[in-house]
Amino acid sequence: MNIQIFGKSKCFDTKKAERYFKERRIKYQLIDLGKYGMSLGEYKSVKAAIGGLSKLMDETSKEYEENFVKYLSDETDKEEKLLEHPRMFQTPIVRNGKLATVGYRPEIWKDWV
Repeated sequence: MNIQIFGKSKCFDTKKAERYFKERRIKYQLIDLGKYGMSLGEYKSVKAAIGGLSKLMDETSKEYEENFVKYLSDETDKEEKLLEHPRMFQTPIVRNGKLATVGYRPEIWKDWV
């Protein structure tokens, strides 16, 4: 099992996800989205596992409003903005190989163990 948690340092659900894996002594790698972002390959893998861009984007984030993403009609433009401004990602994104979840989803993670 190769768990990666993509999250924000001040996100409560990211901290809960970390605690979930710590309590079960499952090793994980934490990636701070605000600091390091997500590579294009990681993004494509997560997007395929999640089922689309809309589930990955946090429409309540300040960056979403500041970059006028809701007015973009082309999905490619939205993806570019999302990768440029990774604080627009919904967090935590928990990835296990080709599997991924968005948000705090222990009911799914327990099946990964």
